[in-house]
Amino acid sequence: MVAVDWSLLHALNGFLFHHDAVEDPWLAFVEASEALFAGTLLVLFVIAHGARHAAWRRASVAALLSAGLALAIGKLISEVVDRARPFVADPNAVHLFSHHAADPGFPSDHATAAFAIAVAIVLRKRAWGVVALIAAAVLSVGRVAIGVHYPSDVFVGACLGSGAALALWAPPLRRRIDWLADLVGRPVDRALDWGAARVGLPWRA
Repeated sequence: MVAVDWSLLHALNGFLFHHDAVEDPWLAFVEASEALFAGTLLVLFVIAHGARHAAWRRASVAALLSAGLALAIGKLISEVVDRARPFVADPNAVHLFSHHAADPGFPSDHATAAFAIAVAIVLRKRAWGVVALIAAAVLSVGRVAIGVHYPSDVFVGACLGSGAALALWAPPLRRRIDWLADLVGRPVDRALDWGAARVGLPWRA
């Protein structure tokens, strides 16, 4: 397993090192990923106005809760395993493309959160969820390529995030999450209606 980890890490890390045209956009996406995923959830929650779009708002809340649950579990695992990141374990053999703290890297927080969000969305909005899964996969592979994770870090993170989303999809929990999303969404809808009326926009549920 260790040999496979290192082999895949060096293959991806070396590929990125020798392909500048790929490095720049991939690195930009990886570095902006937290803001992109969080911002997308926030936008979804706000613009999913009214009963017609309730599934989107529920998906955004489920995604947030799934990510939170998975990250909390991941933090506990990280403290127990305490695995050094590849650029710390062998700084002479790994190209580090972006500054990063030398904290434990197993499991990957980015992969954990990204897959929790993506799976929570795919369970409610399949087509767009697939897009989110692709983004999560590109992010996870990118974290390996830039030298901050081993493949097993992101694989376990992806499994953990997916598992959290599936756990919260259980009917009793799903009903409570949907109720919470609807409850929190009502004042948001009222605020949007008030704002739209103030500026004369035809905003309807």
